[in-house]
Amino acid sequence: MKTKKIPSSQITPEEVYLSRRKFIKNLAIISAGSMLAASCNGSATPSTATTPNSINSVKDELGDPLNSYQDITGYTNYYEFAEDKSSPSRLAQGLKTFPWSLKVDGLVKNPKTYFVDDLKKLYPPEERIYRLRCVEAWSMVIPWLGFPLNKLLKDIEPTSDAKFVHFETLMDPAQYPGQGNRSYPWPYTEGLRLDEAMHDLTILSTGLYGKDLTPQNGGPIRLVVPWKYGFKSIKAIVHIELVANQPTSFWMNLWPEAYGFYANVNPEVAHPGWSQSSELRIGETKRRKTLMFNGYTDQVAALYQGMDLTINF
Repeated sequence: MKTKKIPSSQITPEEVYLSRRKFIKNLAIISAGSMLAASCNGSATPSTATTPNSINSVKDELGDPLNSYQDITGYTNYYEFAEDKSSPSRLAQGLKTFPWSLKVDGLVKNPKTYFVDDLKKLYPPEERIYRLRCVEAWSMVIPWLGFPLNKLLKDIEPTSDAKFVHFETLMDPAQYPGQGNRSYPWPYTEGLRLDEAMHDLTILSTGLYGKDLTPQNGGPIRLVVPWKYGFKSIKAIVHIELVANQPTSFWMNLWPEAYGFYANVNPEVAHPGWSQSSELRIGETKRRKTLMFNGYTDQVAALYQGMDLTINF
């Protein structure tokens, strides 16, 4: 049976997601994308109900398969735990992720504090398969679970003065040994322009591969902005604040010449230490060409109309 190619950024309602999982369990095989709903938000691929053992038939819209659960959970950048890629998967296991509260305030009409479990009930999880491009020039394809950030922002109602969104992660050196390193400006912070935050591709993720988000991947809740370098997708968020002025984020504080506010994936703008024209997909041996906006140009280029992206990096 010929299947229809549907973008992986497509919203998958929770009940559809769960029914697909049951279908796979009972029949053991499913044609990719054949059970997805028809509404498309724009960027990636057909998606079966992904589990750590069901990746072979699932690909992004470029024909690239998902990275394995082991790749995604075993190779991570998380300086709060360690500066290497493998130690966070071990050191993060002691992080207390329940209960976890998220404060949302600033220039809003309805400031609120949520528990992550309540957020999952308010905004049922959707499956989004996104490419992740690290500024270090490696990449992955990841099946996230989460919900569009714009749903939360609409509920708290930004005021007309709100132009940017500021994010902050947990500050707790007892749980984060890396925060004892005072050469870094802890806590980790990030920011988006409000229209970037409202874009439907921008999600708050609470899971991957059909499971809760692991601590080493930013659990229990993290930002995912697939057209930007991975460091923009802040992990373990505890505070979201709507502000009037552009915030200065963690890596901008450290090295503004290398890490700009926008951090859009751009193969034409090199990092001071290396080219960004190609990348190495984790699990592969041959480098591949890096795509502008990480391949999401059709969805997000309009956000930057008239901007010189060689300057506004």
